[in-house]
Amino acid sequence: MTAEFANDNSTDIYNLELFFDLSPDLLCIAGFDGYFKKINPTVSKTLGYTNEELFSRPIDDFVHIEDRTVTSQKRDNIRQDNALMNFENRYVTKSGEIVWLSWTSMPIKSEQLVFAIAKNITHKKKLEEDRNVLLGSLTRINNDLKQLTYSTSHDLRLPVANLLSVFSLLDISKIQDEETLEFIGMLKKSTENLKGTLDNYVDRLNQKNVLSTETGEVDMAECLDGIRHALSALIKHSKAQISIDFSAFNKVKFNKTYLESIFLNLLTNSIKYAKPGGLPVINICSAIENGKKQLIFSDEGQGFDMDNVKDKVFGFNQKFHDHADSKGIGLYLVYNHVTSLGGRIAIESKINQGTKFIISFKD
Repeated sequence: MTAEFANDNSTDIYNLELFFDLSPDLLCIAGFDGYFKKINPTVSKTLGYTNEELFSRPIDDFVHIEDRTVTSQKRDNIRQDNALMNFENRYVTKSGEIVWLSWTSMPIKSEQLVFAIAKNITHKKKLEEDRNVLLGSLTRINNDLKQLTYSTSHDLRLPVANLLSVFSLLDISKIQDEETLEFIGMLKKSTENLKGTLDNYVDRLNQKNVLSTETGEVDMAECLDGIRHALSALIKHSKAQISIDFSAFNKVKFNKTYLESIFLNLLTNSIKYAKPGGLPVINICSAIENGKKQLIFSDEGQGFDMDNVKDKVFGFNQKFHDHADSKGIGLYLVYNHVTSLGGRIAIESKINQGTKFIISFKD
């Protein structure tokens, strides 16, 4: 039966057409000229245009205006006979709605054609957006509560300290009334007790903040290897050149999950914001400066105009490049992971000369 099926060309073609037409994913064949040549019904159904409209206009006409530049760059790369994997961009439907598509494309250079399949990931992107908004809201609330707590304790401790100063300046030798001396003694004792209570309260808050995030000796090379493995497809597709040197030190007292998140966000950013037409070049090393352990992460990507971004670079929802996948969350998380455990992070960057992050760990 298998042989008969293989030799039955009409049946074979019929099944291929059936597969093409019934697929829930968007299947299309596009020319190197930037026009659709063949599409399945899911394409027209998703975008809301007729086949005639889709065939008569350049594909870029249907791409979201903010994604056209990066889409054009990816298309140029495909024309060089490079496959495209899991590329996400936005399309605008005929009714004006935005849909997110994840593309996998394979060029046939000899035919000047690109065979592509796309999944509609609009729902996933909406969930991610809602999650990021919720995360940002919870983080802001948490930071506001922390700030309120410390501000309150600070505001209460100042007048208490002032009261104690008044008592120390008070010359009780000039006071003869026993009842007045007794009241002064009671007030002083109560003020000292209040100061002790506030001090203990603040100490417990600090202890709670530290203990809420578990820290231990983390192997940086092992941690980075895990992230590189998780990002292996992205690294391979981008042809990223990653240089690693942990000879200064390899282990640091930190939170493993936080360090993984730091590596994840910095790596993906360096790949995402590589210079157009160039490959991502990334250098990761450890160093010891003035007795402080440092993690230095640098790339040769698009960089920042530090005069313009200044202290906003680590802010929540701050975006400085026109990239479809930019959410303004990554560097915000990196900053909070480092500083929440007592570390510091500095940045050096110039436009089209790359970026260097210097993370100094707490002793």
